[in-house]
Amino acid sequence: MNVAIIPARGGSKRIPRKNIREFCGKPMIAWSIEAAKNSGMFEQIVVSTDDSEIRDLALQWGAAVPFERPSELANDHAGTVPVIRHAVEWLSAHGHPVCRACCIYATAPFLQPRFLQEGYKALTMHPNTEFVFAATPFDFPIFRAIRLGTGNEVSMFWPEHEMTRSQDLPTAYHDAGQFYWGAARTWLTQDRVFTSSSRAVVLPPHLVQDIDTPEDWEQAEWKFRAMNHD
Repeated sequence: MNVAIIPARGGSKRIPRKNIREFCGKPMIAWSIEAAKNSGMFEQIVVSTDDSEIRDLALQWGAAVPFERPSELANDHAGTVPVIRHAVEWLSAHGHPVCRACCIYATAPFLQPRFLQEGYKALTMHPNTEFVFAATPFDFPIFRAIRLGTGNEVSMFWPEHEMTRSQDLPTAYHDAGQFYWGAARTWLTQDRVFTSSSRAVVLPPHLVQDIDTPEDWEQAEWKFRAMNHD
């Protein structure tokens, strides 16, 4: 089966209870659950959590929570791949063999079902692809980036491009932090998502927003309301 796995631990530090805090009328995690449902891509939508309140909300919004995430995978240093690997292993061991799994972050309210569908298509059409994830271009050429010293003195990361016109620089992309498709065997054997065997679904920048600080949250709500204004 194809399964969506939404990792949602309870210990968010910078924005407490971020995964279930209300965002534009719904608990944040509800937006991810609904995107997974509306994509029509999954036989099961599973939330991996260590938190009883998150579990109860996930169940209310139609996800399954068949296990409690182990404490060693619920700390600040636990990576995404081990969390998804645990879920795939647990499901397979309990009579639900996984063919493909898509990690969907719990804080991705801009995720649209069509991008999940596009990611699945890319994964299945290219047999040698290990992961497919969402990416978006940087909004400024990173090759013109500068660093500031202790006294705000300036130096360039790539001084050779100080005089290069921005239109002559290659487009650089970054992870959009929304979803990651992979075959079950890939989640079980690989430790890195971003390799030469991965592919990207390119999202427009207005559909991407990191939500790591209170300022990010406020900006995301303003953007979301503007996009959905009737």
